[in-house]
Amino acid sequence: MPGHSEDHRVTIGYGRKVLLTTSATVHSIEILNGGKLVIADTSRPILLRTKHILIGNKGELHIGSPDCPYKGNLTISLFGSDEEHGYFGRKYLGVGTGGTLEIHGQQKLSWTFLNKTLHPGESNQNNYLFQRSWGNRGIIIHVIDPKTGEVLYDDRFDTYRSKNESHRLAKYVDGIEEGLILAMVVNDEGSNNLEDSAKKSLTRLGSKHISIRPQASISIDILSNSSVLELDEQPAGWRPGDRVVVASTDYSMHQAEEFTLLPCPTCSPHQVKVKGKAQFIHMGEEVDGVDMRAEVGLLSRNILLRGEMQPGCYGNEACKFFQFDTFGGHLKVERGFKAVHISGVELQHMGQQTMGHYPVHFHMNGDVDRRGGYDPPTFVSDLSIHHSFSRCVTIHGSNGLLVKNVVGYDTLGHCYFTEDGPEERNTFDHCLGLMVRAGTLLPSDRDSKMCRDITDGAFPGYVANPRQDCSATSTFWIANPNNNLINCAAAGSEETGFWFLFHHVPTGPSEGLYSPGHTEHTPMGQFVNNRAHSNYRAGMILDNGVKTTQANDKDKRPFLSLVGARYGPHQDADPFKPRVPALVHHFVAYKNQDHGAWLRGGDVWLDDCQFADNGIGLTLASGGTFPDDDGSHQQVKNSLFVGESENRGMPLPDNSIWGPGGSDLAGRTLPRGVDFPIRGIQIYDGPINVQNCTFRKYTALDGRHTSAFGFRLNNSWQSCPNNNVTDITFDHITSRVFFGEPGPWFSQMQMDGDKTTVFHDIDGSVSEYPGAFLVKEDNWLLRHPDCIDVPDWKAAICSGKYAQIYIQTRNPANLNMYMARDEYPDRPLMLEGALGKRKHYQQFQPVVTLAKGYTVHWDQAAPAEVTIWLINFNKNDWINVGICYPKGTTFTILSDIHNRCSCRVVSCSLLFLKVTAHNDREQFAFCSVKGCERVKITAVIPKGSPPSNCLAQAYPRHAELPVVDVPMPKKIPNARLVSVGEDPGSVDLSDGGFWLFNKPLFIESMSSKSFKPRKSFILAD
Repeated sequence: MPGHSEDHRVTIGYGRKVLLTTSATVHSIEILNGGKLVIADTSRPILLRTKHILIGNKGELHIGSPDCPYKGNLTISLFGSDEEHGYFGRKYLGVGTGGTLEIHGQQKLSWTFLNKTLHPGESNQNNYLFQRSWGNRGIIIHVIDPKTGEVLYDDRFDTYRSKNESHRLAKYVDGIEEGLILAMVVNDEGSNNLEDSAKKSLTRLGSKHISIRPQASISIDILSNSSVLELDEQPAGWRPGDRVVVASTDYSMHQAEEFTLLPCPTCSPHQVKVKGKAQFIHMGEEVDGVDMRAEVGLLSRNILLRGEMQPGCYGNEACKFFQFDTFGGHLKVERGFKAVHISGVELQHMGQQTMGHYPVHFHMNGDVDRRGGYDPPTFVSDLSIHHSFSRCVTIHGSNGLLVKNVVGYDTLGHCYFTEDGPEERNTFDHCLGLMVRAGTLLPSDRDSKMCRDITDGAFPGYVANPRQDCSATSTFWIANPNNNLINCAAAGSEETGFWFLFHHVPTGPSEGLYSPGHTEHTPMGQFVNNRAHSNYRAGMILDNGVKTTQANDKDKRPFLSLVGARYGPHQDADPFKPRVPALVHHFVAYKNQDHGAWLRGGDVWLDDCQFADNGIGLTLASGGTFPDDDGSHQQVKNSLFVGESENRGMPLPDNSIWGPGGSDLAGRTLPRGVDFPIRGIQIYDGPINVQNCTFRKYTALDGRHTSAFGFRLNNSWQSCPNNNVTDITFDHITSRVFFGEPGPWFSQMQMDGDKTTVFHDIDGSVSEYPGAFLVKEDNWLLRHPDCIDVPDWKAAICSGKYAQIYIQTRNPANLNMYMARDEYPDRPLMLEGALGKRKHYQQFQPVVTLAKGYTVHWDQAAPAEVTIWLINFNKNDWINVGICYPKGTTFTILSDIHNRCSCRVVSCSLLFLKVTAHNDREQFAFCSVKGCERVKITAVIPKGSPPSNCLAQAYPRHAELPVVDVPMPKKIPNARLVSVGEDPGSVDLSDGGFWLFNKPLFIESMSSKSFKPRKSFILAD
């Protein structure tokens, strides 16, 4: 009998085997050198209190076994304060090198789905209903339990035929005990022999007038402080007294609710009764084709590992942000352990707001499956981790771990966490996480206040940008794509559900475990049948990396702040081997305030997914863009997008985002604001393919531009003309596409990407013109006289062959560019550049119609260096470009790096180039198979030159009649488009001139034109 002494240090070693049969309090327990501790499975609860348990070399701790799970009630309570120190820390269960930990609690269903919607204040119990024609002639009585609605007794009295029946009725009514409910109806007739004694008995129950009518209908609502939950699966192992949590099914994760199970002898096998009534709506059904059923997670287990807590926060930095004690217990597994298998355990008040101390932590273990010599492979399963103070399950420098049937609820910082980048082949199977709040440990854990207030690790004087550096709290934080997520649910985080990110090099103690850039090219593991809802930033993000260097005067941000990254998966993580698409299959994302999913990378493909009630359903952002182009693309197919479903939420006192929505303008919770432009797919850059997708219930309202297809707001980046859609279905849609207009959320629509949006409607399922392109209505680089205006979309439906040029400029880089098409010279497109005005170079990315002529002008003196890159040009595609330079400019011109020539401009002139692609291009590549073809112009610009704008001199002299090179396709018969506008007409050519290009290069002053062969130049006045 170990007794109860907080000073008693227990060591079990040298082959000693100890069976603990009763409760005990000790300072610590260390098991090593062949020692073994077994917790007896007794009928009496056992409470073991200790500061720590250390399982050292050849030590073993056993609680139950896989074949004989522990059936009793065991609590291991870890006590102590954060003022103490040690290798494992304090308040821990630690498994060292050579140690064995086997914990196997009772098998219980870990979590399931609600199968019937639970409304606030309603119980979902079977209310009593009694209608005519139940039974035969006479008065029919049911006696009902008011708490359960159960019919306790029933009888029939034929007071039409017999006075004796009337006497029996009076006696029966007088004998009913108080507190029960009597329901009485008459079937056919019952008044003929109804005696006064029976009438008096009924009057004593409260009736003032006895009136027998031939029919009745009675219903009784059960007035009890309990509810019945209808579940998708039988709740195996759940017992009265167990705690469960029901997830939110609205935008706020804080609508998750805890309940305690009650006895329920009348419940069906798929029902449980809980104490109390719901405060919020919890969906238990498919809504508009999307599975929105709330998750129901079990919090209670018969083995409890917990930290003992102080009444308030004390003694550490976390107290700046939390009023409660955050120094819980923790479980840590060190490298070289012999065996660890943990199942059927509840972990409460675990984790600490200090590095390395988490509820479950596998630390630098290497391979923990058969590849590492572990048979059976290491696993943690059927855990209930709740009210945690730092994460749920941390996998650090460990591979091949199985994490299955785990519930993580109400934690600080990332819940399921992979740490340094080398963690691979781990599997999260049927794991649930919800109510994931910000923590202090890493920049990505922190909210805005923490990000600004915690300056450790930042360069002195650095002021953090929270949305850029921090604010990434996620339920699943995946630092290496080669991990498996199957059947998991991210049901509420302050930021994101699933976040895949990249460490360019491994960090921390994992430094050197892979070469730079390895994870950015690593193929993704399985991502199948996962769901995310009630998250603020996104249901899923695949993007970004973390800063892998310490703060310095060049990059002042703290170590592990968020930075940019690009994902391009290839076989064996080798960019010189074939691409391997990252597959996202049957992902469900709903009620995420910003995005259902934001996925950036090459070859990211989605199939059979569902998006509903997100601010933006899906954005696919390119990862294979110029100049690091590898021919990748992104696609989504066979998927459903719902704008505003019948899951309307409910108005709450603290909910400021409530307003009209949907076709009926009924009140509902809204993702961002009453005027936020909800979009199904947000087209960003590309190339992307959208195939066989359905868009449902996107209703534009006055002042709110909802649409099935939209574009990234305030976008400075390019839009690829190879973006394409096919086999699109619309259901209850008022706006298929919206290109944007100045106003709230759209700003002034003056950024380059706002002006150059385009996509290809391959089969006409959007525009109803097969093969047409949809372009912004005022982009005259792409329009022609036969284009069809759709004013409601701010779009035009056009035909043509389109590509892009990237025009890079240096010295200066802060100028604006004007590009005019010769067929519409009075409609130039002004571009500010994609990179901002502080960069050392600028990049303009217009989409152009092929086989046309253009001129380029500047709002300052022309730049000293201009490089024109051919983007999405197929072999032999061409355009003509005239670039304005000031008088006295001299040039050096390189074409595709090989051909060089020099010349000088003696007056305000246009340098004309015919740029032609000479090599083949793969289907989704930006550049040719031999690389990106370019023309580079290096100029010496005379000092003091005025702005190089030659528009007034160039036109109408070089204007051309608009020509439709690709005829408009025929409209699909019986199709109904929204509306069409007028033909824009043609440009007046007052001097009757035309522009002829029969050489690849020429220079023209405003007084003469001279054609030049490639390798010789004649200077013209």
